[in-house]
Amino acid sequence: MKRPSWPTWMPIDPYILALLGTVGVAALLPARGVGADIASGASTAAVAFLFFLYGARLSTREALDGLKHWRLHVTVLACTFVVFPLLGLAAKGLVPHVLTPALYSGFLFLTLVPSTIQSSIAFTSMARGNVPAAICAGSFSSLAGIVITPLLAAALLGNSGGGFSADSVLKIVLQLLVPFLAGQFLRRWIGGFIARHKKVLGYVDRGSILLVVYTAFSEGMVHGIWHQVTPLRLGALLGVEAVLLAVMLALTWYGAKKMGFGRGDRVAIQFAGSKKSLAAGLPMASVLFGAEASLAVLPLMLFHQMQLMVCAVIAKRRSRDPEDFVTEPSPSSGGGTRTAVGTGTRSG
Repeated sequence: MKRPSWPTWMPIDPYILALLGTVGVAALLPARGVGADIASGASTAAVAFLFFLYGARLSTREALDGLKHWRLHVTVLACTFVVFPLLGLAAKGLVPHVLTPALYSGFLFLTLVPSTIQSSIAFTSMARGNVPAAICAGSFSSLAGIVITPLLAAALLGNSGGGFSADSVLKIVLQLLVPFLAGQFLRRWIGGFIARHKKVLGYVDRGSILLVVYTAFSEGMVHGIWHQVTPLRLGALLGVEAVLLAVMLALTWYGAKKMGFGRGDRVAIQFAGSKKSLAAGLPMASVLFGAEASLAVLPLMLFHQMQLMVCAVIAKRRSRDPEDFVTEPSPSSGGGTRTAVGTGTRSG
């Protein structure tokens, strides 16, 4: 019997429905007291394991080969950690008439988070772009973000984030970077096992994110954070985020063309340079914002869903490009555009 699959016409990723369901559970049954301590410890361990798997999945040789295409990676990093934050700072003028100070802090934090890995690869593959470049660009961004994101948050958010300090940076490095490096070190022995069971382990990494969401929103419910948000403010936030995504999609596509990148590289730059990682942002927010983490990650969660829906449409349209356009040589890499198929959308 053929296993039923999620309808391709559905605009909402089933994982997003799981995230919304987790928020609902946290609203009705928030973790309190000893239960909150257990949930917090479990989410910390789950996220560490998640980044251990990221490290074990990334081929060291693939990463070193990707360094040769340095112009593309520098472009993606600049979009993620320079252009995005500048647009976030520009949105300061929307406070307090459009965004509340608390929502703006979450919005600015969203612009500081690294790029995605899985969904960047999936959409680049769907659009017949340079998949190896997307793999390396997403991985480099996530690794750099472990250090860059908390440093940018300390500089740009100040005390509004709940207390940024060297201790916060150290906690993030220990929780994310150390497990990642451990995964890289052990990849020689466990890489084959992970490759054979990547589908099962995919449920593990998504489950860890759900646990972090439950913990953060439980703490927010206990502290009464949600009384600060009205439907009108949420609608305004969605509008601001729609403008942010549209600007970044246009800048990455047409800016990459102006810089001389070929079609395949432009696809990779657009999908890796215009998106933000929920998987990386959630644990960072839980460390940096403390009790206010649930409100701080709300803009990131909304942006994450929006980017998946919009990029899925763009990727499908790019997949119908004429073959002579798809195989257009890339001036920046000195060779033809490489393509790959076979990856499904993921919510990284």
